[in-house]
Amino acid sequence: MKRALVTGITGQDGAYLAQLLLSEGYHVFGTYRRSSHPPFERLEYLGIKEQIELLPMDLLDQGSILRALEASEPEEVYNLAAQSFVQVSFEQPILTGNVTGLGVARLLEAIRQVNPGIRFYQASSSEMFGKVQSIPQDEKTPFYPRSPYGVAKLYSHWMTVNYREAYGLFACAGILFNHESPLRGTEFVTRKISRAVARIKLGLQDHLELGNLQAKRDWGFAPEYVEAMWLMLQQDQPGDYVIASGGTHRVQEFVEKAFETVGLDWREYVVKQEALFRPAEVDLLVGNPARARRDLGWQPKTSFPELVRIMVEADLARAAKEALSQ
Repeated sequence: MKRALVTGITGQDGAYLAQLLLSEGYHVFGTYRRSSHPPFERLEYLGIKEQIELLPMDLLDQGSILRALEASEPEEVYNLAAQSFVQVSFEQPILTGNVTGLGVARLLEAIRQVNPGIRFYQASSSEMFGKVQSIPQDEKTPFYPRSPYGVAKLYSHWMTVNYREAYGLFACAGILFNHESPLRGTEFVTRKISRAVARIKLGLQDHLELGNLQAKRDWGFAPEYVEAMWLMLQQDQPGDYVIASGGTHRVQEFVEKAFETVGLDWREYVVKQEALFRPAEVDLLVGNPARARRDLGWQPKTSFPELVRIMVEADLARAAKEALSQ
């Protein structure tokens, strides 16, 4: 039985990756930050919490990283832990740099010390492309991050490459474009939209406030994207891969499809708020996953309209329970 350690297992990607690894017969360890109420609701939503061995760990604390590695003795480590909300990174740039950037350096160094034979996956981000230098973006596109989050992710990306080249670690970086699901946090725009649409439909909310409706993103379905993470660590040689749908849609299109799903006209409910615009916007992200398709045999399956429908229907079920409890 293979042993895998997933940092950030309480997040969207961590939960879906844990589900995949369990289906592949792994002994799964997951890390979480200590708090009075650890957020295990995603693992419980998928019905897998009791199958995972949970360990406290904080990317700010080298000792806890070493203890997690020694306790789990993994063959594979998937680093999904980060301060991952772009808007918050403008408000907390130092924390974002320390966790999302330096935290990965701490983890890589701990792996080098404990067992350099561990295979390592780093969750890089399309936000590293920022002010895009070419369209679409692939593994050779120059980076130009436009947020403290993107800058921190770029540092951790290059540290992953550096530890691979300097120390021979089997270290891979997945440059994932936006990937969504019913487990996405409500602070992210797609889930903010799907949740609001469901609540508006059931009379629990009367409007939705949004920022830049013209920003374009490459959206895919999260359970399919975590499969690419796993495939990277099953290859003979480590490498970095863009994981994307290859298509792009405006935020407004997501809004339109979401309201259309419940038979409402979005223009009657959406209020644009300038305060919700980013200080430095990323206007267009669209990835070219050709290398992943060729080397990993990976390709997305869920269409954009189907993704929106899945998210809205899941939030309708949640909103219905909320309405009954009132």
